[in-house]
Amino acid sequence: MSQLSPVLKQATPVVAVRGEGLHLYDADGRRYLDFTSGVGVTSTGHCHPKVVEAVRAQAGRLLHGQYTTVLHDQLLSLTERLGDVLPPGLDSLFYATAGTEAVEAALRLARHATGRQNVIVFEGSFHGRTMGAASLTTAGTRFRAGIGPLVPGVAVAPFPAAFRLGLSEEEAVAHALRGLDEVLATVSAPAETAAMFVEPVLGEGGYVPAPPGFLAGLRERADRHGILLVVDEVQTGFGRTGRFWAHQHEPGVLPDVLITAKGLASGFPLSAIAAPTELMKRAWPGSQGGTYGGNPVACAAALATLDVLSEERLVENAAEQGARLLDGLRVVAAGAPGIGDVRGLGLMAASEFCRPDGSPDPDAARRVQQAAAVLGLLLLTCGIHLNVVRMVPALVVTAAQVDEALALWSKAVADGARPEEAL
Repeated sequence: MSQLSPVLKQATPVVAVRGEGLHLYDADGRRYLDFTSGVGVTSTGHCHPKVVEAVRAQAGRLLHGQYTTVLHDQLLSLTERLGDVLPPGLDSLFYATAGTEAVEAALRLARHATGRQNVIVFEGSFHGRTMGAASLTTAGTRFRAGIGPLVPGVAVAPFPAAFRLGLSEEEAVAHALRGLDEVLATVSAPAETAAMFVEPVLGEGGYVPAPPGFLAGLRERADRHGILLVVDEVQTGFGRTGRFWAHQHEPGVLPDVLITAKGLASGFPLSAIAAPTELMKRAWPGSQGGTYGGNPVACAAALATLDVLSEERLVENAAEQGARLLDGLRVVAAGAPGIGDVRGLGLMAASEFCRPDGSPDPDAARRVQQAAAVLGLLLLTCGIHLNVVRMVPALVVTAAQVDEALALWSKAVADGARPEEAL
């Protein structure tokens, strides 16, 4: 009898049979408040009626249209619609199915377009698990250990994680930019550096937003040295942070290449990279393709997602409810000595657990996350030490649901503070 790989470890004990909005239900009908949204994927909630209807309608017309063989109307419509929300100048798109595939495509494009080999990434980054993307990932050895040799030509520069560094945000930015300049001076010469890949908010690295001035500093150095700035918005895009793209929190910063996935299609596998046409033209023939990229059903789901985001003002809702969520998490943290930091941007919120000496406490984070699941609140851990509990609800979350989650969280923190209890 076949079974799932034993390496796959479930974060919660839930076996879901149905989803609706912010809720998942098991076979016994128990309701769970889902503040994971499938790791930021179900942006419009589980089974939004408009997305479901679009998928049903498309499934009856065309299930698969391999887009280097034939074009289809959903692909063309989505490409046109994305032009309304993409940053200025990023007018050419390549589609894949997963974020890691899109990262690989962006890596290929950067090396082809510049004729340079090296890329720079930042401490705590997560860009995927395939070989090229894993080579760009520094959010934990679990993503890259035991598979070497990895893709060469990758240099790592500091990320301004103020709490971890014990610095103010301004000091952390200055530290990180100095470190980047040192990498360019000692490891990866500008003339050999194709691109810098950066997440505007570290995802698996601990939900750390880039402080003001950091992305602007990257943009200035990229322009000075002819390096491409590749912004990985796989988790942060499509309204997650209270702006359509998270890099828009830094005024005046435009990426050369933008990577998107996750919330793009409300649960269907679809990813893309966007770049100026003149840049995209420099990819070598045959370097872009794939069997399932731009699938018609996934494209229909993405088009419906764009409609829902606009009609229900979900980007604005993410900003409003994200502020409410962070305020509530700070109230809980004020009475919980084990929580060293609360941070986030929009509906990417995190609580970092530390021991009395300030060192990471992954055991406490795990206990609290498991206690929350017992209470009916589904959460995930992250961070380079797995000592961060993150909240990433769908963008349709209401104030009442935020308050419900905070009440459950407060109890979970209290329960998780007693390690002798079996959860």
